[in-house]
Amino acid sequence: MESIKRLFKIGYGPSSSHTMGPRHAAELFAARHPNAARYEVTLYGALAATGKGHLTDKAILETLEPVAPTEIVWKPEIFLPYHPNAMQFKAITANGEVIEDTTYYSIGGGDITTANEKRQEAAHVYEMTKIADILAWCNSTGRSYWEYVDMCEDDDVWEYLREVWNTMKEAVERGIEAEGVLPGGLGVRRKAVSYYMHAAGYNASLKSRGLVYAYALGVSEENASGGKIVTAPTCGSCGVLPAVLYHLYTSKGFSEQRILRALATAGLFGNIVKYNASISGAEVGCQGEVGVACAMAAAAASQLFGGTPAQIEYSAEMGLEHHLGLTCDPVCGLVQIPCIERNAYAAARALDANLYAAFSDGHHSVSFDRIVEVMKQTGHDLPSLYKETALGGLAAIK
Repeated sequence: MESIKRLFKIGYGPSSSHTMGPRHAAELFAARHPNAARYEVTLYGALAATGKGHLTDKAILETLEPVAPTEIVWKPEIFLPYHPNAMQFKAITANGEVIEDTTYYSIGGGDITTANEKRQEAAHVYEMTKIADILAWCNSTGRSYWEYVDMCEDDDVWEYLREVWNTMKEAVERGIEAEGVLPGGLGVRRKAVSYYMHAAGYNASLKSRGLVYAYALGVSEENASGGKIVTAPTCGSCGVLPAVLYHLYTSKGFSEQRILRALATAGLFGNIVKYNASISGAEVGCQGEVGVACAMAAAAASQLFGGTPAQIEYSAEMGLEHHLGLTCDPVCGLVQIPCIERNAYAAARALDANLYAAFSDGHHSVSFDRIVEVMKQTGHDLPSLYKETALGGLAAIK
């Protein structure tokens, strides 16, 4: 299992799979063929169906056009067998000869791969790839999840997580100040500033909930407008974890060191899902994006409040379990409706999962690992109509 540094990617929205992944593929292909006379890129399946709303073409053209003229072909009706997010790159000479023809797949979280390799990943960092095994290690050693991360990662992981945290904070703070209409044509107005201001007028409990909403909305709106964010684990779900951490940091006075440890724990749980299932909305639906983000945020909150390893696992399990079956159905293919509201709701649900687990001893019937298995199977059983094609569910409402 790879480093959590590859789960928390710093970049620009609105989509890790539809914007960051294609941009990276274009960079790799251009580097291999800088002398091509022209390029041709064909987008397939879910990548083509919602690519314009996710600025896929913009990301590719910004990368390839400075090198050579580029044509983009859209084929949303064709799904290649390996993954729904497929893109074929061709480098062509002035005589029309194809120098290379490579198909990449954007598999979520900004990662890309080809059909001949499982995924492009860094060195194998974690020996244990199931939460049950890591939980047993915690119980036998008296250590916590973040200490397992510390044991497995390079020393620079903490500096990287500090950069991640600073980027998250900046996204929240920009988001609760920005106003106006989000790009894309839906006419969606930014709501974070309104929620932030209204929260001040309520009692402590309602104010707390309103602020969590505001922070999640702020980051998600920044993402929708192409702002700088962190995949946590994806861009479509990037508002959940920052909202929870920022709220607890500002309202409870947790130190930055404790926030970074909570980030490490969140990253470990997200990594487990990424390795054993998927965080791609095109592959398993929004349960793999917002559901996983909720699980990560619940685990982070539980650790911050002093949860035992079993309670932390229980928090994460609830965060994912109660998003099972969630479809990915963006209206007009934009990461706006229902994505932005889902981030706010999932942030609140993560705090509820932490609270529920805190009242227990951490023991429960269904493990986090089992929920990950069920999520993967559920996602594969969902018709493609409900997995980021913008053709089913809410996206079909006219």
